[in-house]
Amino acid sequence: MECSILLELAESDPLFDKKKKLVQDNGFKPKEQICIKRSSDPNWLSTSLTVMHRIARIIKMDEVELYFGGEEQLDSYSPRNELEALNSILQLVESSLTNACEMQKNILQDLRNITVDKICQFAAENSLKTTIVEGQTDKEKQLLQWGENNGVKTRLQITYVEGAGRGAIAREDLKVGDTALEIPTSIIISEELVQKTDMIYFDSLPEDFHTGLSFGMSAMMSLYGTLLLDEIMQAKEHLRAQYDKLFPALCNEHPDIFPPELYTWEQFLRACELWYSNSMKIMFADGKLRTCLIPIAGFLNHSIYPHVVNYGRVDSTTNTINFRLSRPCSAGQECCLSYGNLSTSHLVTFYGFLPQGYNPYDVIPLDIGGAEEDSTEGSSTSEWTTHMVRGTWFSNNWNIFYYGLPSPFLDCLRRARNPMLLTKKLLPENLENGIEILEDLLAIFNDMMDSLGDADLDDRKNTSWDVKLAVGFKFLQRGIVSSILTSCHKGLDLVKHELSKMNG
Repeated sequence: MECSILLELAESDPLFDKKKKLVQDNGFKPKEQICIKRSSDPNWLSTSLTVMHRIARIIKMDEVELYFGGEEQLDSYSPRNELEALNSILQLVESSLTNACEMQKNILQDLRNITVDKICQFAAENSLKTTIVEGQTDKEKQLLQWGENNGVKTRLQITYVEGAGRGAIAREDLKVGDTALEIPTSIIISEELVQKTDMIYFDSLPEDFHTGLSFGMSAMMSLYGTLLLDEIMQAKEHLRAQYDKLFPALCNEHPDIFPPELYTWEQFLRACELWYSNSMKIMFADGKLRTCLIPIAGFLNHSIYPHVVNYGRVDSTTNTINFRLSRPCSAGQECCLSYGNLSTSHLVTFYGFLPQGYNPYDVIPLDIGGAEEDSTEGSSTSEWTTHMVRGTWFSNNWNIFYYGLPSPFLDCLRRARNPMLLTKKLLPENLENGIEILEDLLAIFNDMMDSLGDADLDDRKNTSWDVKLAVGFKFLQRGIVSSILTSCHKGLDLVKHELSKMNG
């Protein structure tokens, strides 16, 4: 007895062409039917799951993961990708169970079990410690009680977590697929519904949101030379332009509705911080995507290792938003969301925190000019018109021609230097070209490190929340640049050694 499961790369995927090529380079088809049947091989089931997992990882890749992982066979592309890939397989298996005969059900149930085991193994290897610094206050208790009175179902409680402020921890052990939180649409706040909202939600919010938009002068000065400084300044300039367009005209024309003392720039900025740091994009049953405030759900913090990955859709059957677990969460552990594939600079600017762990979306964009289609022989990525780097600790390919750096970027530099050298063969001219490229990169990133200033001069004694965040971000940026410099130095040693062997 056998059964089959179809893994399909959707043609509507914006990255379809790149993913299709990568799928084919790995020996699969965009529509791959996986046949699962018992055999004498004791590893027959895990072998089937491994094949499905490889395909599902590619299907769930985003642009950053494709750029950096296109040519590398990584153990995982990111925690988010790993969870989405495994949970997509789990969903396919569970839907297949519905119409399967008894013998097929046995096979599929076994496959489901080892898929869940793999998710649990991943969770055990990628968990962050939760340290509770304070229990929930009366405000949180009142909000939870109000929510439950209005149809909220929760297996979480609100508390204060070290390094994260308010967060949600599990009241009990929660398994993969369990619903940690269920929110009825009747209490969701959007542009259409804000006037119907009970004020208890707004009363539970902090007076200050402490995002990058509120950074003081000392913090901004600490950010000199970083991407975050540019991001905060651009965001504030955009918001100020919006404010000036609306006010004081509205206050002058309708002072009874818009009293000037309430509609100051400071109050406008606070409202923007509230909206940015607490809102979520939700797809409603009518097919419309709305940005909303969701009471109680807003207490769930972001993590690079999230428990809940997919939550942005209203269940039309129950008319609720369900926060189902993509990985287990133990009692007393903080239950976290993925806010999206966001860089740390974005998280600081609009949410006001540095995530724990290495963020795979912390990239440094590069303007190298003349970027063209990638036609390098053997390349699994093509048509990259923008380039970027990130911490080289994410890479596992340190060989000649790679050095832990992204292949699309290096291939573009090779073509810029010598369009005729389109191979990665160990030839003297290729190695000499590689030396020139690595020396150029050292010059570029040494300048970048210099622009970040001396780490010993960072204002680490300042206890202000914004300066702490700024100094912490600068430390992360230095780490990324330092890893690239280290990779370039090691790459130079490797290439020079190989070239010296050729030259005898």
